[in-house]
Amino acid sequence: MSGTAATGGSQGDNPLLQAWTTPFQLPPFDLIRAEHFRPAFEAALARNKAEIDAIAHDPAEPSFANTIEALERSGELLDRVGGVFWNLTGAHTNPELQGVEREMSPRLAKHYSDIAMNAALFGRIEALHARIDELGLSDEQRRVLELSHKQFVRAGARLQGPARARLADIVERLATLGTQFSQNVLADESGYRLPLETQEDRAGLPDWLIASALRAGEEAGRPGVPVITLSRSSIEPFLQFSTNRALREKAFEAWTRRGEMGGATDNRAIVAETLKLRAERARLLGYPTFAAYKLDNTMAKTPAAVQDLLDRVWVHAKGRAAEERSDLEDMVRQEGGNFAIGPHDWRHYAAKVRKAKHDLDEAELKPYLQLEKMIEAAFDTATRLFGVRFVALPDAPVYHPDVRAWEVLDEAGQHVAVFLGDYFARPSKRSGAWMSAYRGQEKLTGDVRPVIVNVMNFSKGAEGEPTLLSFDDARTLFHEFGHGLHGMLSDVTYPSISGTSVSRDFVEFPSQLYEHWLMQPEVLRRFAVHAGTGEPMPEELLQRVLAARNFNQGFATVEYASSALVDLAFHSLEDVEGVEPIAFERSVLERIGMPQEIVMRHRTPHFSHVFAGDGYSSGYYSYLWSEVLDADGFAAFEEAGDVFAPGVAERLKQFVYSAGGRQDPADAYRAFRGRDPEVQALLRKRGFLGDGDAPAPAGDA
Repeated sequence: MSGTAATGGSQGDNPLLQAWTTPFQLPPFDLIRAEHFRPAFEAALARNKAEIDAIAHDPAEPSFANTIEALERSGELLDRVGGVFWNLTGAHTNPELQGVEREMSPRLAKHYSDIAMNAALFGRIEALHARIDELGLSDEQRRVLELSHKQFVRAGARLQGPARARLADIVERLATLGTQFSQNVLADESGYRLPLETQEDRAGLPDWLIASALRAGEEAGRPGVPVITLSRSSIEPFLQFSTNRALREKAFEAWTRRGEMGGATDNRAIVAETLKLRAERARLLGYPTFAAYKLDNTMAKTPAAVQDLLDRVWVHAKGRAAEERSDLEDMVRQEGGNFAIGPHDWRHYAAKVRKAKHDLDEAELKPYLQLEKMIEAAFDTATRLFGVRFVALPDAPVYHPDVRAWEVLDEAGQHVAVFLGDYFARPSKRSGAWMSAYRGQEKLTGDVRPVIVNVMNFSKGAEGEPTLLSFDDARTLFHEFGHGLHGMLSDVTYPSISGTSVSRDFVEFPSQLYEHWLMQPEVLRRFAVHAGTGEPMPEELLQRVLAARNFNQGFATVEYASSALVDLAFHSLEDVEGVEPIAFERSVLERIGMPQEIVMRHRTPHFSHVFAGDGYSSGYYSYLWSEVLDADGFAAFEEAGDVFAPGVAERLKQFVYSAGGRQDPADAYRAFRGRDPEVQALLRKRGFLGDGDAPAPAGDA
């Protein structure tokens, strides 16, 4: 994206407000500047307000066409401008964009809140909903009407007077807080550098990590000095390989205290205010807690159902983690150490135990996991399952030189989507990995094909050298590509149910299911080839990789489940007055018996899933809920005797990847699998149960 100028110019000069003549109508990133967004948002907001007013005050009797379909058609310009803006603020931001973000977040929240509380508009939707059985709707139309009505009710459409005004104020304030939370975390992450000045600082680090750190040093203005950043692809291997225990502890403290360092970027007060406002919002809408409000619209339905699943897994995870800790303590003693395992030690000694138990270490494995080959593997898996092909678009407009583009074609050679891949860490990008859409699929306004992006934070290889991934990195690539396919293969009529527009605890199912193919021997034999020699991974090494798939699973599950339990506990509070976030986090961890050697995967002050907006608030459990589905769902391929079984893949595409929110997720899963899922499949996948344990129903999961 271009730099900034003093003014945004006229609307005629604003590329965000013009027709895009680029290939596949991709955003013309080379023309878009930060100052274009304010006037573009102003124009888009005005247009959308006029569209809504026209629908709400249509003199004709409400019909599905003049109300629901008109609502679905509205906001096209706002979606287009926002699609570019929000993707850039996550993947390639700058101070000018952040200023627009701080200004526009509350304004957009108020705009959507005003729509949701538009009495005339809701009156038309309510009237249609009351006659839903008389309207002769298709199944998809009925689903859209039901979801639209529920969305308006949940947004406060039935509130009156002061309650309505107060809810609007809360929604607007929460948007401001979420934006500030996110920007604070990014500031702490991008501002931290751990220079490795001496040989002692670099002790134990493999050549590939030092090469990656040298590149980070160059980008940080420290040429010739290796630098560790707070990107997971930098900090985690440092914690694993560094033999400098004091430096590991220093780096680990910085990593776990993001958002809690005092000063302007400290998020503790933001969390406290967010919790109060969310609790008040829930009460205004008739729910006892925010968790009860959020979960009412999910597969889980209730906090009790979520708590039950987390408790069942927590027992197994803690037990396994205790066994793993004993192994680490034995390793410390074998090396002559005389100290208790600390959180900054776990990854280091776990790698040594894995080497001892499975003769497997990251340095041996990593040369076989080239980024380019893992992208190929993800593409090839999609081709074999769903018949799609990926053709590079080297001249497509992109927002950063590292971003790559592909056209997605079906078996007949017809255009399906455009896929963008943004794989490398940089200071302008928030941490983590995600999928998003610049344009969603829909057929209401024509055959609109999607533009989908995957964003990662891998450490880039040295100049002229391939980028090498850890196995966790490769799994992340497959995970996000699973989300990407959910967006790319979408085949619905209405925008509101397109792609990943499904319940929060179902949206992770397609992505987590896709991870399974990375671990298939036939995939690894073909694509896990050595970066230097081009030779495939030796069969004996491949078998060791598969044997170690559940290694350290207790640690990983405790890390994750503790975060989910703290999230649920925060939002299950009826009275949040005086709650101090860090003290409350500590009290929950004490109550559940959190092992002191393990730290939450996402501590509260940087828990962006939950506090940078409310997408996963009360919902971080969703990954585990979806894992019940993905473990049970992949078993359908295993039962067919072919991990690419065409019939199973076709059902998966029809009822999951292409179906969007066309069905209730429980019905969609049953249509694919032929039955409800079994929770034991998850416990087996994580290695907590043997194959002989009898299955049991997973309830609504």
